[in-house]
Amino acid sequence: MSSRILPPSGPPRVLALAQLANAFGDGAYYVCSALYFTRIVGLTPTQVGSGLTLGWALGFLAGVPLGHLADRRGARGTAALLAVATGTAVGSLLFVRSFPLFVLAACLYTCCQCGLGAARQALLAGLVERAERTGVRAHLQATVNAGLAVGAALGGVALHLDTRQGYLAVFAMDALSFLVSALVLLRLPAVPSSPPAPAGEPALAVLRDRPYALIALLNMIMLLYMPLLSLVIPLWIVQRTQAPSWTVSALLVLNTLSVVLLQVRVARRVSGLDTASRSVRHAGLVMLASCAAFALSAAGPSAWAAGAALLVAACLQVLGEMMHTAGSWEIGFDLAPPDRQGQYQGFFGAGTAVARMLGPLLLTALIVTWGPPGWFLLGGLFLLAGSAMGPAVRWAERTRAAASTAGPLQPVPSLDPAGAYRRASR
Repeated sequence: MSSRILPPSGPPRVLALAQLANAFGDGAYYVCSALYFTRIVGLTPTQVGSGLTLGWALGFLAGVPLGHLADRRGARGTAALLAVATGTAVGSLLFVRSFPLFVLAACLYTCCQCGLGAARQALLAGLVERAERTGVRAHLQATVNAGLAVGAALGGVALHLDTRQGYLAVFAMDALSFLVSALVLLRLPAVPSSPPAPAGEPALAVLRDRPYALIALLNMIMLLYMPLLSLVIPLWIVQRTQAPSWTVSALLVLNTLSVVLLQVRVARRVSGLDTASRSVRHAGLVMLASCAAFALSAAGPSAWAAGAALLVAACLQVLGEMMHTAGSWEIGFDLAPPDRQGQYQGFFGAGTAVARMLGPLLLTALIVTWGPPGWFLLGGLFLLAGSAMGPAVRWAERTRAAASTAGPLQPVPSLDPAGAYRRASR
């Protein structure tokens, strides 16, 4: 079991422990935050939603410059600093008593979170060989999901108590988890900072990389599955099917355990850009089938029939999710210049912020309001985005080959932090 979750010893395992410590607090926070702000603080759901939307919009903008900071100042120190800043942002939520303070704290939290994600990815790219990055990232994903599950159980205790003190204890635990994560990150070897961009070249080169921008856009469309399990599917089950309400919890457990147990195995099939593109394309097909099954669950004549359709749909959904993530990790890492991983990962990871920002509103209107036709339209979007990923990746490869032929400076071999001589790119 541990081999399916924890990566090999060395820097990958330290990275996993850092994110595991953080995942415990995040799992409890995700379960409790909405109810705390509405029931205890007294904000309306609309205020909570609008504050988070604004926050993730700013996070989307902050990811690239903070990732660039990780490139220029060192990924390890930047990641640790942003972990402390994120913990501070979560801690500030303990003192929120009004909507303006909530918006301010939410914006600080989302900006730091997006920057932390970019810095962590740059740190992984600097410490792990190129051929091993997707496998290590799969281990990290399994580790995080295991931590989130445990944290969610702890958050359930606070929900049961339903007191201000219980909710505040969860927020304090999450803030502390970021500080512990920062201390663990400091145990990693330092990654050398990248030199400044040559004269005449933009510092944020990713903003002019059109093939990579297209790939990030397609990835963002695929990431629309993120709000499904947390918001859309629960509403769909309660309002549109005859399945019992506890089905929501069962599907969440199924998703979490599947990622913990199977993500590493799915990622083993990805070993380069060709297999990564194929994995994303197949993910689009699987997600289309999942959406069709969700749509059919509304037509179930009984609770058992609806439950069976939902079970099939959830299994297909988590399979498509794992196939997509494995392929997207490989693509996002491989097409980024070795000395600019931070800003490129910040740009690529911005799709997560956009999915969290626009996904709930878009998918609620599309699926919960419109019904089964909305599911088929969403499935078609997944299919088109997954199918377009291959041509987009090949376009990016051609532009990089053309730039290399034109005679840019080639990356030179460097010493990795462990002292082993390796090439910066292959």
